[in-house]
Amino acid sequence: MTLKQLEAFYWAATCSSFATAAERVHLSVSSLSKRITELETSLGQVLFDRAGHRAALTEAGTRLVPLAGALLQQADRLQQEMGSTTGLRGPCRLGVGELTALTWLPLLVTALVDAHPELDLSVHVDVGEALADRLEKGELDAAVIAGAASRSALTSVPLAQAAFMWCAAPRVANGVRRMDADTLLRHPLVTLPHGSGVTHLLDDWLRQAAAPEPRRLVCNHWGGIVGLLAYGQGVGLLPEGLAQTMCRRKVLQELSSAVPLGRLDYALHTRRDDLRPLVTELRSQAVQNANFAEAAGFF
Repeated sequence: MTLKQLEAFYWAATCSSFATAAERVHLSVSSLSKRITELETSLGQVLFDRAGHRAALTEAGTRLVPLAGALLQQADRLQQEMGSTTGLRGPCRLGVGELTALTWLPLLVTALVDAHPELDLSVHVDVGEALADRLEKGELDAAVIAGAASRSALTSVPLAQAAFMWCAAPRVANGVRRMDADTLLRHPLVTLPHGSGVTHLLDDWLRQAAAPEPRRLVCNHWGGIVGLLAYGQGVGLLPEGLAQTMCRRKVLQELSSAVPLGRLDYALHTRRDDLRPLVTELRSQAVQNANFAEAAGFF
């Protein structure tokens, strides 16, 4: 029995597929299967029932999962304590929402690449719920998501808050001056779909402003919302850094409001059972670089 065999088994048991597990441990699927077979021979136990369409853990395999996880964590701790690692290498799959991609993602990627040039980094942009699904299945190593982890298999560390501003095209803003219930009677609300991270911010504002349910022009892309606002298609909120950049360029104009907008808390989500040095480094770099106050340099 070897640590490499235990590693192959553990990720095959806790990822959504053998293919995902193989990618995580930098092996082909056939090599991963071979290591698992070798482990089964060594232990004299069948760990996966391969009779069905998809391999399933046997009773012996289920008992082995926490034991293998504990051994792998101890091995990682030993390597860190003894200084036997000189940098991270291999695949690193990071999930982020569009707001992170538009703001501090370049800073995070640059920091990771500078510190670990042999890291094979890939970034997946999606909505929070989809990122949490992929993270739980083992398809991502970490994900930046609004709010703390709510799934038992995931854990999270807080990163930063995102602030927002009301904006409109100058010709619209000059006609309304401020954001209130009357403005929403005259202009559509350009916004992300219901269920997005800003949904509860909008709901809170509408309630406090005693505003009626507005006409909505829905777009699932922040860049698309900027374009719609710039062409005078309504009023809407934007992340503060992006909004300030557009206002400095005279593309948009800020709308004042007697009712303040709330803020969104973001966190780095990871699997609770994933204690690899890679995850520790992702947490550290994300905490250091998280900053929603500035738009990325290309805006």
